[in-house]
Amino acid sequence: MGEKRKRGRQPKTQPSKTIAEEEYPNKVTTITNELVSVPSAMEAADAAILDSSRRRPGRPKNFKHNEKSQPLVIGSPERISTRLAEPNGNCAPMDLVTEPPLIPKWDSVVKAVPSMDAVVKVFCVHTQPNFSLPWQRKRQYSSSSSGFIISGRRVLTNAHSVEHHNQVKLKKRGSDTKYLATVLAIGTECDIVLLTVNDDEFWDGISPVEFGDLPALQDPVTVVGYPIGGDTISVTSGVVSRIEILSYVHGSTELLGVQIDAAINSGNSGGPAFNGKGKCVGIAFQSLKHEDAENIGYVIPTPVILHFIRDYEKNGEYTGFPILRVEWQKMENPDLRMSMGMGPEQKGVRIRRIEPTAPESYVLKPSDVILRFDGIDIANDGTVPFRHGERIGFTYLVSQKYTGDTATIKVLRDSKMLEFDINLATHKRLIPAHIKGRPPYYIVAGFVFAAVSVPYLRSEYGKEYEFNAPIKLLDKHLHAMAEFIDEQIVVVSQVLVADINIGYEDIINTQVLAFNGKPVKNLKSLVFMVESCDDEYMKFDLEYQQIVVLKTSTAKAAISNILSTHGIPSAMSDDLKA
Repeated sequence: MGEKRKRGRQPKTQPSKTIAEEEYPNKVTTITNELVSVPSAMEAADAAILDSSRRRPGRPKNFKHNEKSQPLVIGSPERISTRLAEPNGNCAPMDLVTEPPLIPKWDSVVKAVPSMDAVVKVFCVHTQPNFSLPWQRKRQYSSSSSGFIISGRRVLTNAHSVEHHNQVKLKKRGSDTKYLATVLAIGTECDIVLLTVNDDEFWDGISPVEFGDLPALQDPVTVVGYPIGGDTISVTSGVVSRIEILSYVHGSTELLGVQIDAAINSGNSGGPAFNGKGKCVGIAFQSLKHEDAENIGYVIPTPVILHFIRDYEKNGEYTGFPILRVEWQKMENPDLRMSMGMGPEQKGVRIRRIEPTAPESYVLKPSDVILRFDGIDIANDGTVPFRHGERIGFTYLVSQKYTGDTATIKVLRDSKMLEFDINLATHKRLIPAHIKGRPPYYIVAGFVFAAVSVPYLRSEYGKEYEFNAPIKLLDKHLHAMAEFIDEQIVVVSQVLVADINIGYEDIINTQVLAFNGKPVKNLKSLVFMVESCDDEYMKFDLEYQQIVVLKTSTAKAAISNILSTHGIPSAMSDDLKA
């Protein structure tokens, strides 16, 4: 009788086969300490898919095959798993590269994303005004950001990247040369600046970026730029998560914006955001930093960008985004609508206040209900149809216009339908969000008078000026409207100590209301009244019923000595001398 055999087992008299021999019969040439060769990665992968119920020597008891995996393919088809024979007959796994690794063809990579070559690094040297000592400037500092080349030998970047610039230079991708740039136009409201370079060498071999349409929700976007953390170009990807009217931090305005979930860091500012077709759909410009938010970035969309470019091409300069200079109230309450004489089918928003200096103040009145703007109906919540399934604030319609354009507004007044054609203009703020050049100042008897602006408040009270500044200045900043075009808030910013101003040293950032009984409209009017004053005394009426009284002859005689003591070149800024 022959020896009994159990199914699935080899006779004990025969040597056991290794895994390599069983999986690759007639193909294993050596099982000593040499590499096992296989014909191809595809055949190896096919042979490696085994029945999960089979057991192999050296395999853990709980090992199970994943039928979707290819255990012999490691990383890529060029890398396959092989085994070496061990003294106990088992095989130890080892990775083998059967072919030399492929060398990337960098030329083809560049051709695949040619728009990246149009992204440049922006270097800027800034010198900010010194509002505490307005006759001086602060120490200069340098910054870097991103930008990109567009048609017409022009470059786009963010306005805040070159604010108070002394010098702007650009460097192309892969270049070691920095080229001097010239600022053509600065759009403070939309946070965009237009640059150019006079050197012809800068434009050689560069294809300008093309603009795409406004993206849809969940569309993929790629932000390209030069953020902190390195000197070479950086790419981050994400999707469009929201499109709505946003608050532009630098411009202190509200315009259309796109929210994405790609990281936007310092240095990314001004870099383009590309869609899947390699076309620019926005400019990275700000991000949300909050403990409850992660990876929320914002880009300036193409409608805003193209409006800025066309404004410059149309007028030869940037004229700004027009706005409807009214404050309005939602009409969602049915009782409120009924009290205003609105029918069940009528919708709109109620006008609360109108700026006295606005062109629309001549035709519109408080409590008018705006029903329609340029033929588009306005809902009770102040929105209009935007795209399929989307609504947006009706101010978007206004921002699509240009300064000086005419718009037709339909209103309900005393239950009557009225229609007006109004000219649109930009916003003239009582406390401006930006200033050009050096801040104006005037000094008399050691009293330093200045005009209030947002940069002034930020300089005096820091980034949290909205919490730290005096409540009356904040109220004027947030709610007050200018009664005439050139109105300013004039304050005593500080008092330079001298014998003549004893007892007044603690006055700081206090508004000046009147001089010798006449209201102070702006800093220039104050200079004129003081310089032409021949009364025996000068009396300044300040806020909180505080007054300053100085003898005119003594106060004016002390000016030269005070200027010399503090090293001040002039008693007033150049813009006030005229």
